[in-house]
Amino acid sequence: MSSRDRILLSGVRAVGRHGVLPEERANGQEFVVDLELWLDLGVAAATDRVAASVHYGELAEQVAAAISGDPVDLIETLAQRIADVALGNDLVDRVIVTVHKPTAPIAVPFTDVAVRIDRARSTPSEHVVIALGTNLGDRDTTLDDAITALGRLPGLLIDAVSPVHETVAVTEHGPDPSRPRYGNRVAVGRTDLEPRDLLTALLRIERAFGRVRAERWGDRTLDLDLVVQGDRRIDEPGLVLPHPRAHERAFVLLPWLEAEPDAVLPGRGRVRHLVAALPTS
Repeated sequence: MSSRDRILLSGVRAVGRHGVLPEERANGQEFVVDLELWLDLGVAAATDRVAASVHYGELAEQVAAAISGDPVDLIETLAQRIADVALGNDLVDRVIVTVHKPTAPIAVPFTDVAVRIDRARSTPSEHVVIALGTNLGDRDTTLDDAITALGRLPGLLIDAVSPVHETVAVTEHGPDPSRPRYGNRVAVGRTDLEPRDLLTALLRIERAFGRVRAERWGDRTLDLDLVVQGDRRIDEPGLVLPHPRAHERAFVLLPWLEAEPDAVLPGRGRVRHLVAALPTS
């Protein structure tokens, strides 16, 4: 890949209904997008054929369609949508997307507000297992939205997701049927992130969903546990891999087995054998 070749596409404009305020969804507003594509233009220069490059007219139409597509709350999410469009072209190795919101509802004078993201093509290959749980609010919606958030993380690809399992809340003293019941799912995928970086991203998603880690065994809006990452064995403050209690947790093993029937928990064996050994209660 040449690190010197670029295509710049600036000032693509379209009306979208993105924002957190009802009037933004109802009335819409203009968004402006700039793109910087990194790719090797040597073949295009040698052949003088558009098929060897990016057709920026078609790309501009795709970006405009992304802007006018389904509403989202944040221009950060819109920027990721546009980056996915650009990286959908196999010739593009990297893209920098800037989304401008020049008429944002800000109460003081301003010229522009914008978000810029930098995304590169990658092929995550390290196996990863993430357990999700919630026992507050609309559990199914929270879990669906959390899966969507995981799928948008750069460097993480989700390959399979289990159905929702409903389970009794577990406290330090054991199961507590008086507490709100949990919805649990497991996502299986691949990553090229380091475990600490992935864990940091998971904690940020938890916080975005209102998670407050004030009580270890307390009710929670969203819990994301990094269960396995490849064959890594890590025992550090705040990060232990594989998860030290995964082998005894039905609410992890059962949905994991549904998402990945041949799953193996490093150091413990096949998940189906661990499930068979669980207490029948």
